[in-house]
Amino acid sequence: MALEVERKFLVTGNEWRKVEGTVQRQGYLSTQPERTVRVRIEGDKGTLTIKGLTRGATRSEYEYDIPPEEAAELLRLCEPPLIEKVRRRLEHDGFVWEVDEFLGDNQGLVVAEIELDREDRPFTKPSWVGEEVTHDPRFYSANLVENPFTKWQNSD
Repeated sequence: MALEVERKFLVTGNEWRKVEGTVQRQGYLSTQPERTVRVRIEGDKGTLTIKGLTRGATRSEYEYDIPPEEAAELLRLCEPPLIEKVRRRLEHDGFVWEVDEFLGDNQGLVVAEIELDREDRPFTKPSWVGEEVTHDPRFYSANLVENPFTKWQNSD
């Protein structure tokens, strides 16, 4: 079984902005917590990803490359709105951090993720990484479809 161990953090500084990013458009065919099915286009690459229920920071994950034309067709079948973001990949202390700057309905949200081989793997956080939000379901991309970040800001 393919497993993903991912920890997610809010971003506090601007140092990450020095790295050029790529635009991603993604949508969800299913946002059920037991199974999310995501379609993504990044540049000229399309992917289909199926993820299982998150337990701690771990869940099953299966990802497949698909033709970008098919990914574009599948995005039209996804629950609105699509998630749009700029992803930057930065290396720090032997790990790759992915920083997602969300656009559209999630404008203003910036999160950093690190994938690990096990949940208790030690790592050092870059200076621009803040509070951990791994266990807060509001920050799951699939949940940002139904409850976008801009709605949180208006309700607080």
